[in-house]
Amino acid sequence: MNWRKWCDEFVLAGKGILLATKEKRFWYGFIPSFFFFGLLINLLQGGFSKFELMHALGFPHCFKIITDSFLAIFGVNQPFFDWLPVFAISLLQGILIGLIVLLWQKKKDQNSANLEKAGIITGLIALGAGCPTCGTTLLTPLLGAVFSTGSLAIAGTISIIVTMLAIIIAILSLKRLGEETYVIIINEEYLARKSKKEANAKSA
Repeated sequence: MNWRKWCDEFVLAGKGILLATKEKRFWYGFIPSFFFFGLLINLLQGGFSKFELMHALGFPHCFKIITDSFLAIFGVNQPFFDWLPVFAISLLQGILIGLIVLLWQKKKDQNSANLEKAGIITGLIALGAGCPTCGTTLLTPLLGAVFSTGSLAIAGTISIIVTMLAIIIAILSLKRLGEETYVIIINEEYLARKSKKEANAKSA
C-alpha cells in the first residue's frame, strides 16, 4: 500500500469537506441528521428502557427524557468517555449526509436535463457510504435482548468494538465523498472563472 498516496487522498478529502462547509446545501443535510442520530443514539443507549419509561410517564413528562437525551449530545450530565463516541458518530454521520445532499444537488445542477441519472448516482453514493450510525444505534437494544444482566461486560465490550468499527467505516466513507466533493467544487470554480474570462473577452 502506498501510504503517501493514501495520506494525500485524505488531505484532498479534508479540503473537499472544508469547501463543502461553505455551501448552504451541506448544512441542510448536516444539521438535521446530526441532531437526529445524536438523539436516537442517546435514547437507545439503555436499550428500549427510555421508550418504555416515556410510555409509562406519558405526556408531558416524557419530554424531560427527550430533552435530557438531546442535551446529552453536547455532553451535559454525561461522562466524557460515554459522550465522546456518541458525539463522534453523530458528527461523522451528519457530515456524510451533508456531503450526499450537496453532491446530489450539484450533480442535479450540472445535468439538469437528466435528473433521473443524478438521483440514481446519489442513491449509489448513499448505499456505498452506508450508515455507520444506524448499526451502532440498533446494536444497543439488540445487545440488551441477547445478553443477560450478568453479561453486561461482554455486551459493553462488543458495543465498544462495533462503535469503533462504525467510526472507521464513516471515516473511509468520508474520504471517498470528500474527494468527489473537492473535484466537483474545484471544477465548478474553474468553469466559472473560464466563463467570466470569455465574457470579459467578448465585451472588450
